[in-house]
Amino acid sequence: MPGLDLNLNLGLLAPEIIFLGLVILLFAASMANCQGRLVAWLCPLAALASALLAACGLGTESTQFFGVYRLDGLSQFFKILIALGYLVAWLNALSQKTVEGDQKPDYRLFLTLSAFGLILLSSASELVAIYLAMELASYSLYVLIPKRSRSREAAEAGLKYILFGAAATALALYGLALIIASQHVTIIAALTGLDWSLQSNPLAVVGLSLFLGGMFFKLALFPFHFWCPDVYQGAGNETAAYVATLPKLGAIIVLIRLASLLAPGLALTDILAFLAAASITYGNLCALAQRDLKRMLGFSSVAHAGYILVGLVSGTPEGLAASAFYAMAYVLMNLLCFWVICRVSADGRNLSYSDLNGLSARSPLLALSLLAAAFSLVGLPPTVGFIGKLWLITSAWGHGYDWLVIVVCVNTAIAIFYYLSLVRHAYTEEDIPAGGAQALALDKGLLSQAGALLLGLLVVLLGLLPGPVWNVVLGASQALLD
Repeated sequence: MPGLDLNLNLGLLAPEIIFLGLVILLFAASMANCQGRLVAWLCPLAALASALLAACGLGTESTQFFGVYRLDGLSQFFKILIALGYLVAWLNALSQKTVEGDQKPDYRLFLTLSAFGLILLSSASELVAIYLAMELASYSLYVLIPKRSRSREAAEAGLKYILFGAAATALALYGLALIIASQHVTIIAALTGLDWSLQSNPLAVVGLSLFLGGMFFKLALFPFHFWCPDVYQGAGNETAAYVATLPKLGAIIVLIRLASLLAPGLALTDILAFLAAASITYGNLCALAQRDLKRMLGFSSVAHAGYILVGLVSGTPEGLAASAFYAMAYVLMNLLCFWVICRVSADGRNLSYSDLNGLSARSPLLALSLLAAAFSLVGLPPTVGFIGKLWLITSAWGHGYDWLVIVVCVNTAIAIFYYLSLVRHAYTEEDIPAGGAQALALDKGLLSQAGALLLGLLVVLLGLLPGPVWNVVLGASQALLD
């Protein structure tokens, strides 16, 4: 095609190539029903190599594949998060009890295939490419969620995720058709300078709203959240840890790229601000009433989806950077929380608050890690959740959404009750209910303790020293809006 350039650079595509190689390897292992230790440990090592290679490309600015694939600081930052999150999820699932032995090769294959789709989504800068990468990441989850041995709840959770996912896909496709009909282009860089006001181009606004609805489903933003608590509760603990974290990164990177089309005061921006406030409030109020920990974290993720939108509505580099930073904080503190849940429930059962009773005596390190996760989820210093939330509200203040900052502050006070209930049960409650925590098989292995310690230290250290990461995401956001 004249005027277009493939501009292929395989060196910059190292993370994608590594994950594609892992998918091919795991496909062969699944066909041969191979469960060897070599495969089990090769994947986390490859993920670590992908993260390091992505970090080497943080200063890169390149557009490949005829303009539909963009390599920049933002894409590389999210690839680092996805690769490291995949590494933690893989280690978390090594000793998984809820997946039968002959199912584990398939489980590992689809887990890796989903991460590969998210890696592609990080650099997709054209709407059709975004849709295809999003579906590649999602279809794998349709297989992963029901893989919980002899569990009707898991089958129900998988069915709900498929049905709601199909509806979200239909919305996104219809929105894509309207965007093409009204703007005649699908590359985000070309869409940036076009008219997105409701008065003069309503078809484009409706189309973009519907396309964003597909992203909101992945993010579990109100009112696209209905699948979230049930899926978290029904899926295995390790699977829920993955579903609760990495797929959200894919949705967030797309929303950050599309936020370059918006500006404060536009009708669509005001809708996003309203959805953010509704999601924050609804998620926190529903979480107050939960006793199942994964269900509580499901409604918590609805609230955090709203927090992430707070940075997007400001339309500034600082706002986009705040959303990217908070995405990292959200993934880190949720991975830590689920890591502790998986270690406390080594046999794979769902936990309630009372199952944490006496955890500080049974495993002081796990209890301390849970405390760090809870403090960060609330937004208390000196954790990464505090500094992330501070930058979010700072970016929104003074840009026409001061009322949204007030909503965030009020809901942070509400969230203190149910997040710190985790700490209260772990440290102050000693009465163990019959058949409860006393019957749980607590995992005190070296990997269990080392993982909890490392994730807990990251939650605190990134709260104390956020500058290097902030500079990276701020520079990437400024380049995106230039």
